[in-house]
Amino acid sequence: MGNLLAPGAQRGRLSILIYHRVLPQPDPMFPEDIDAKGFEQQLSALSRFFNVLPLEDAVKRLQSGSLPPRAVCITFDDGYADNAEIALPILRRSGLHATFFIATGFLDGGRMWNDSIIESVRQARGHELDLSELGLGKYPIATVAQRGATAVALVAQLKYLPLAQRLEQVAKVVQHIAVPLPNDLMLRAGQVRALHNAGMAIGGHTVNHPILAATDPTEARAEIAAGKESLEGIIGGRVALFAYPNGRPEHDYHGVHVQMVKDIGFTAAVSTAAGAARAESDRFQLPRYSPWDRTLPRFTLRLLKNFHAPAEVVA
Repeated sequence: MGNLLAPGAQRGRLSILIYHRVLPQPDPMFPEDIDAKGFEQQLSALSRFFNVLPLEDAVKRLQSGSLPPRAVCITFDDGYADNAEIALPILRRSGLHATFFIATGFLDGGRMWNDSIIESVRQARGHELDLSELGLGKYPIATVAQRGATAVALVAQLKYLPLAQRLEQVAKVVQHIAVPLPNDLMLRAGQVRALHNAGMAIGGHTVNHPILAATDPTEARAEIAAGKESLEGIIGGRVALFAYPNGRPEHDYHGVHVQMVKDIGFTAAVSTAAGAARAESDRFQLPRYSPWDRTLPRFTLRLLKNFHAPAEVVA
């Protein structure tokens, strides 16, 4: 059945998985986020039932018609420290390869803006968070589940603001809640090198993770190019792959940004459009899939179903 749903060769289909973090333990605020135990179980299933390939190799084989059946790639976005501390050892034990798309502006003690919101809400005092004076409303935080929902709602409100305005609002929220925030969530340059030296691929993901569609074109190009240059300086090698921040075609990025990625020298790029890539897919807008299911049968069946789903972006 797997080969019928996910054939290889000339009819080859490629599922590219998206991960962000691999937590040491489950997070009560976000119970759907994967932890080390769940990640190890998923990699075990991938090893048994699928053919896991390095992304750059898989793209070449997809276009040449030499992809094996049930072909899968593993990718991580953003550049969290747990990618090196937790995910890498599990990948190495499993003998599997992954590509890590890293936003360079948060390396070495930085923190992504959404984590500033999440960690502030996690530690906020009281049963209600009143951000009315910032124009963001009031939110219940009496329970862990309410805190998770509040963090998600605030991130959604701020995500599509222009970068400078978004950062200004985040700073106001952080100042209003006024709790100590972690500075060890993201990778350090040495950990990026460790991923590279372990045989993993390093990919570009801009500097500050802006929504490119909401960014001035000159600034957008600089974000893409500077991220690539910084990563190449860290690993002392070529960075060939790129992931669009947030990644929804014609919503988070446009055709002009695809052309920028080509002109800057990347050889392929991934989006967050749904579905599996096929030979006719645009290699600069490859679809990806988030493996949300926590039970292995559902994980495996949904992944097989994803192979059969048409990609949102094909050309």
